[in-house]
Amino acid sequence: MKLTGKQKRFLRASANRMRPIFEIGKNGLSPIWLAEIDKALDSRELIKVNLLQNAAESLTEIKDYVESNSDITVVQTIGKTLVLFKQSKNQDHQDLSKKVFSM
Repeated sequence: MKLTGKQKRFLRASANRMRPIFEIGKNGLSPIWLAEIDKALDSRELIKVNLLQNAAESLTEIKDYVESNSDITVVQTIGKTLVLFKQSKNQDHQDLSKKVFSM
């Protein structure tokens, strides 16, 4: 999904005070990890993922993997942190996406 600059700014501002809920370490990326991220995004719509020091992948490799293997959008990469967004399939959890798509 393609987001405009205004929508990305809104999501970055919303994620500013969030803490990372997932980490990527030496086990790296896998379809199981991506499925867990997808589940978390279905209930939250916006999460942060942290890259640990012992990770074999770089931040750009992780970004490419997530965007090419799912419909998750990487909103921001800063330092060793990714901000991920995906519209929830559940109508009850679509508070953030309604605000984003009304812009």
